[in-house]
Amino acid sequence: MLNYLWGAMIFVGILVAAFTGKMAEVTNGAVDSAKEAVTVSITMLGVMSMWTGIMKIGEEAGVTDSVKKLLKPFLKWLFPDVPENHRAMDYIAANVTANFLGLGWAATPAGLMAMKELQDLNRHRETASRAMCMFMIFNMSSLQLVSINIIAYRMQYGSADPSEIIGPGILTTLASTVAAIAFAKIMEAVK
Repeated sequence: MLNYLWGAMIFVGILVAAFTGKMAEVTNGAVDSAKEAVTVSITMLGVMSMWTGIMKIGEEAGVTDSVKKLLKPFLKWLFPDVPENHRAMDYIAANVTANFLGLGWAATPAGLMAMKELQDLNRHRETASRAMCMFMIFNMSSLQLVSINIIAYRMQYGSADPSEIIGPGILTTLASTVAAIAFAKIMEAVK
């Protein structure tokens, strides 16, 4: 359905440009946007590669295991239905760590594996378990220390101080995470 909506908007835009004599501007805008998309993609690929590499080095150095140990009591409170040494907890810890460092692209594979492991624990295959719902809500709220994506975008577009969003980013993601956890815990109590 969304494809039809986008297609209709593009078609109407081209028709309006043709009837108003602005077809050159539309063509130039499309070419400039395509060029900019490639530039931003290359920039983001570089940033993503660097941080994924740093994450891998941290994993090899045992930093991920240390973070997992620090997170263990908190994750056990969030996910009481998941056995303590289950692989799902490892994937959840990896996902939380990557999200915390602002590496959403690195968090995604761990998040998918966590959800797969949580589904294996789920007794009711057609309905999401409490742990699955909590993980989805907690993952979407995404507490972040540093938003690497936004900083990279701000650098790409010439911001004078790309990292000035760190403080507000921490506050807003902390607020969203606290609200998400509170909502999920309230819903668990109600059910």
